Amino acid sequence: MRITKFGHSCLHVVDDRAGILIDPGVFSPGFERLTGLTAVLITHQHPDHVDPERLEKVLDGNPDARLYADPDTVAVLAGKGIDATAVGTGDVLDVGTTVEPIVVDHAIIYGHLPGITNACYLIGGRLFHPGDSFTDPGRPVDILAVPVSAPWMAVKEAIDYYRAVAPSVAIPIHEKVLANPAMVYGLLDRLGPEAGRWLDLDDGQPQDL
Repeated sequence: MRITKFGHSCLHVVDDRAGILIDPGVFSPGFERLTGLTAVLITHQHPDHVDPERLEKVLDGNPDARLYADPDTVAVLAGKGIDATAVGTGDVLDVGTTVEPIVVDHAIIYGHLPGITNACYLIGGRLFHPGDSFTDPGRPVDILAVPVSAPWMAVKEAIDYYRAVAPSVAIPIHEKVLANPAMVYGLLDRLGPEAGRWLDLDDGQPQDL
């Protein structure tokens, strides 16, 4: 599995016969030039996870790619003339490798604010991307994308999540709200599970895992 990060929560994953783009949002530069995609996965509707204008460019350049999203985002994209397929917990998608969604609520930002759906994705049985949540994948995973900073979380929750899931490799996502990501990354690296490998992908270089 080869993973390239395009900033924030946007990952490009190449595995088996699949080329998958996750969460092409407004904080993530460069993804619109990708080709060879078999699927685009959206975790939820917030702009830092989906930029409809550039998403259309990606889909135009990858006519065979299928677009999947959580149910609430499907409705939002339809209002912009973009067709997506809603995913549900228990689905198994075949996009050249397996994608298994888990649909949950977006983490609570503040008590009275309305909630939205959030899709987590297990890719190739190895990489788990939780979107804006700390969802338990329900099984051991090799690679975990860990949200490191957001209005809905504290770094201690990221550390707890990393330790609880205990992947072989953890990579940071959701870092663009930080002025100094290295401070938070250092805590996660030092306090994560003893056998875990913390891998910083923020430089945009592909990593084979």
